[in-house]
Amino acid sequence: MGRGTAVITGASSGIGAATARRLAAEGYDVIAAARRVERLEQLAAGTPGIRPFALDVTSAESVAAFGAEFGEQDVAVLVNNAGGALGVDPVESADPADWQRMYETNVLGVLRVTQALLPALERGAGGHVLVTGSIAGHVVYEGGGGYTAAKHAASAVVQTLRLELNGRPVRVTEIAPGMVRTEEFSLVRLGGDKTAADRVYAGVAEPLTADDIADCVAFAATRPAHVNIDLLVVKPLAQAAPHKIDRR
Repeated sequence: MGRGTAVITGASSGIGAATARRLAAEGYDVIAAARRVERLEQLAAGTPGIRPFALDVTSAESVAAFGAEFGEQDVAVLVNNAGGALGVDPVESADPADWQRMYETNVLGVLRVTQALLPALERGAGGHVLVTGSIAGHVVYEGGGGYTAAKHAASAVVQTLRLELNGRPVRVTEIAPGMVRTEEFSLVRLGGDKTAADRVYAGVAEPLTADDIADCVAFAATRPAHVNIDLLVVKPLAQAAPHKIDRR
């Protein structure tokens, strides 16, 4: 018996793609949404139970079209995963355009998609909103001002939404990963500099993988309906904090 429909944003790579595969394996009918449709089609071709759909969470028009397509359905799970980091500049020299782009994806993207699908999440037995946050949403570090500001804001959205939906059949969860090695996160953050991106993980025996985070999402989503995981913080054993990492 299927578990219902699960919508995942930012599903074209990394944590989003891994989560799409995992929730499909758990019995969900997965709507994998992202801008790069060709990547989604490849994902869907390799995994039964996944349907690709074009979505840009920074575009009100794109989200409105997405809501028109799925907002009248019964959605069991929404994973707001679209996001990311840009740059490692200090506050005094950071590019405000990078900050704005991070806020658009990590915060306003969550707002837009959640608003569009909330009616669908309240139908039937109720639904579950999950947000891929970060330990950067709870701890700051030098060179991370724009990203930590955006992820702190995303965490605030999650906590506020949970309060506002109290008494309604929608669970709200933040998954907050620490160091996760994916094919794109650090590469995008560092402007395509592969050497610098590899340096982020240098000496770390086992950073988390996208599958590790997908496992956390699946755990939270498959708890009984009366059980809400508010916040799940997950880091590799080698990482005690953003600034405290065992590099062998």
